[in-house]
Amino acid sequence: MKWKDYAEDIKLFEEIDKTVKPLTEEQKNKNIKTLITYFASDVPAKVYSSKVELEPIEKLKALLAAYPVKKITPEILAMLENILLIENDVENAVDANSIEEKEDRIAVWKGDITKIKADAVVNDANSSLLGNRQPFHKGVDSKIHAAAGPRLREDCNTIIEKQGHIEYAGDAKITRAYCLPSKYVVHTVGPVVLGGNPSKEHEKQLLHCYKSVLNTVKDIDDIKTIVFCGISTGSSGYPKKEAAQLAVDRVRIWLKENPEKDIKVIFNVYDDEEMEKYLKALER
Repeated sequence: MKWKDYAEDIKLFEEIDKTVKPLTEEQKNKNIKTLITYFASDVPAKVYSSKVELEPIEKLKALLAAYPVKKITPEILAMLENILLIENDVENAVDANSIEEKEDRIAVWKGDITKIKADAVVNDANSSLLGNRQPFHKGVDSKIHAAAGPRLREDCNTIIEKQGHIEYAGDAKITRAYCLPSKYVVHTVGPVVLGGNPSKEHEKQLLHCYKSVLNTVKDIDDIKTIVFCGISTGSSGYPKKEAAQLAVDRVRIWLKENPEKDIKVIFNVYDDEEMEKYLKALER
């Protein structure tokens, strides 16, 4: 299913007001407490409880990670999204256009994908597209859903319901990014590699992820910057070195095949070791 089939259902091109309403520290803490009470009513305490004492904002994020697809009252939603916009520091996010290219239309950037202002960021999703629903999970899927807010999960659920089946490995869907600094999120499902030894089928699926994501944004004119996370390199087990080379090779091919698309591709890495893998891949 292509984005044109569900764009109206999720109001894909309706602009989101990301103006932050300033709060005093007292007001912010009061609002977070109100939000925790609201969302805790639908999440069992054992799901979001922790062995260590959590800051209120971390407890709220844990609740959001586990919260089911469910309509939220407008007042609570407005309060929550303002808190998330403040936490995401959208007004001071890194501008994707400022990141230096390593070669024509390709860059590598180390940082938090939820703190960059790009036209689109890529989510390493699971087949439900609803996030893994596990509080305190370190994966990019959890981080993106928690930072974007619950309307992201609602949109993904709408897409899956319309599609009539789970998302298959290698495919991609696009939604708005809500409380993230970026404008869109492209969700793709990478292969799961057990034991760290990818097969030819795994390689084929991973290559198709990059192609599907870029094909998804190809005809959306206002997407001129896109940030890729390391698809399948977290808990899904794809070796980072091999994944980096496949990513670079496939993006290069796509850019060569689609010279008319004005787009800058940024590979997002978490540390210097991963950065080095992408820089070496770009040398080949």
